[in-house]
Amino acid sequence: MNLRPGVSTTDTAYGTVLLDERSGDYFQLNPTAARVVRLLADGRTPAEAAAALAEEFDIDEPRALRDVTVLVGQLRTAGLVKP
Repeated sequence: MNLRPGVSTTDTAYGTVLLDERSGDYFQLNPTAARVVRLLADGRTPAEAAAALAEEFDIDEPRALRDVTVLVGQLRTAGLVKP
């Protein structure tokens, strides 16, 4: 998954902010969501990202995969990622 052109990122003390340069809308990602976006942008699959989250945050993989799936859906709905 890759962010579409025109979406920039900035790390903050609270996670990461995505800026849709076309609309001017900002989207705040908490540190966990920011980690997922980085993993997916690095070529990991949602299942691989979920496994990494499960290991890093000591949660079960099915829950992590649901969280990753929800986040990806929200990013798609907001038009922030390439189709």
